[in-house]
Amino acid sequence: MRQHQKPETAPAQDAGLELRGVIKRFGDTTVVQDLSLRIERGEFVVLLGESGCGKSTTLRMIAGLESVSAGQILIDGRDVTEAPPKARNIAMVFQSYALYPHMDVAENMSFALRLAGTPPEEIARRVGNAARILNIDHLLQRKPRELSGGQRQRVAIGRCIVREPDVFLFDEPLSNLDAKLRGHMRAELAVLHERLGKTTVYVTHDQVEAMTLASRIVIFDKGVIQQVGTPAEVFNHPANLFVASFIGSPTMNLLPGRLTDDGILQGPGFALAAPAGMGSAGRDCTVGMRPQALRLAQGGEPSLRMQVHMVEYLGAESVLVGHLEGHPQTRLTAVVPGHRSDLARQSAGLAVQSSDLHLFDTASGHRLQA
Repeated sequence: MRQHQKPETAPAQDAGLELRGVIKRFGDTTVVQDLSLRIERGEFVVLLGESGCGKSTTLRMIAGLESVSAGQILIDGRDVTEAPPKARNIAMVFQSYALYPHMDVAENMSFALRLAGTPPEEIARRVGNAARILNIDHLLQRKPRELSGGQRQRVAIGRCIVREPDVFLFDEPLSNLDAKLRGHMRAELAVLHERLGKTTVYVTHDQVEAMTLASRIVIFDKGVIQQVGTPAEVFNHPANLFVASFIGSPTMNLLPGRLTDDGILQGPGFALAAPAGMGSAGRDCTVGMRPQALRLAQGGEPSLRMQVHMVEYLGAESVLVGHLEGHPQTRLTAVVPGHRSDLARQSAGLAVQSSDLHLFDTASGHRLQA
């Protein structure tokens, strides 16, 4: 049975969307656990995580397409936990576009307005305005089968714009597009949000979309929020080992280590200066290094020795893939400038600044630095 309670105090009026202790269960399985999140008006917030982590279920609860097992959902300070979708003043763009094949673009975009009895002149104004914003005004008489994937996606977005909602919801809207078109549509969505200034919640498993679009990113794992922060915060200061290993491409190197009394991080095949201000000497930790933070060592500077298995040349840079020398079970990846195929199947010394190291408690996985 739902455990819905009315708010004890009036919600702050500047929040575009707020989730308070939201839980979702399917039978005996809890897929979203005690989720609390505040999204300000006009923010572009991305829910990011692997398949099955609860992000799409959360979006569907916001939309009213899934019931809430416990907790509250508020839109612009109004409790909509029990409200049907049509009473929430939201608009949702689905992964499948969900266009009516027998209607042309103008009819698809205006369908909800016609259903609501909106005057024809107002419908024409809104459809024309949205079509100009999305650069599809020349396509209004075409059927969905006559459109490309990107054009269909614009129509689906236009159908939302004409409703003038309080909140836009996007459920992996670019996943059906090819890589080049996804990049183009990402840029268009960013410009669209800047122009409309609407509260937006966007679900994806693609961290490139999250990093390039979001005001803030909400990282999920197994129905639990792991970190909420700006793209820079989650990349530069991951809250735990899950976030550290999930955000970034190539993924962060995570090496077993121990912090000594004299401020040295010792591990299999390396001894490096610990970041400033680290306490708790003598503790086991996991040392994180972004591949982009590693560089080819010069002179006698402290380094890690890497046995390079292969080199992936990407034009401006090369990705070195291998393991710590003498420790084949400890994988290592580094990104270095230029074309370095000469390092394949060779030993290479790599250096890293102590300020670029990330330390995590091995037992709990929590970040040790401030």
